[in-house]
Amino acid sequence: MSTSSDPSFTIRPIGLVHSPFTSVEGMPIQASAAMDQTARVEVFEEFAPGLRDIEGFEYLVLITRFHVGSSENLNVIPFMDVKTHGVFSTRSPARPNRLGLTIVKLEKVSGRFLEIRGNDMLDQTPVIDIKPYVPALDAHQTENIGWYKDRLFVLPTAKSDSRMAD
Repeated sequence: MSTSSDPSFTIRPIGLVHSPFTSVEGMPIQASAAMDQTARVEVFEEFAPGLRDIEGFEYLVLITRFHVGSSENLNVIPFMDVKTHGVFSTRSPARPNRLGLTIVKLEKVSGRFLEIRGNDMLDQTPVIDIKPYVPALDAHQTENIGWYKDRLFVLPTAKSDSRMAD
């Protein structure tokens, strides 16, 4: 264990998303509302051995880095609301460390390329990690979903805009 007083660390991408979305304007804001949107995840050659057995999973969790924009706000107006919320009670891309999490449907594995559905990511989004989605481990039923409870109705039509891309 390091005793350094510097809590920073380096993360290197394991791949890239190849997406039809080249601008944040008008793209989906959540994968669950974008199941008709496809993309291709390229896993870099050095990490390709880590894909062994991945074809046995229907859904994957992608951890990504929001690479467009520089905003890192602690209070944001999320795409699904008109009021300000603390960033940690949102899924806003304008956050410290700018990490994203997307659950996608795995359609096909072609060598080191993954064809996915449920794309809400920009072209060239760096992929930090890939994990299998396992409902028994990942899904929890709850009615306590904060401010989203009164705003989920906007999800089917909500789109990204430039407010988080500053």
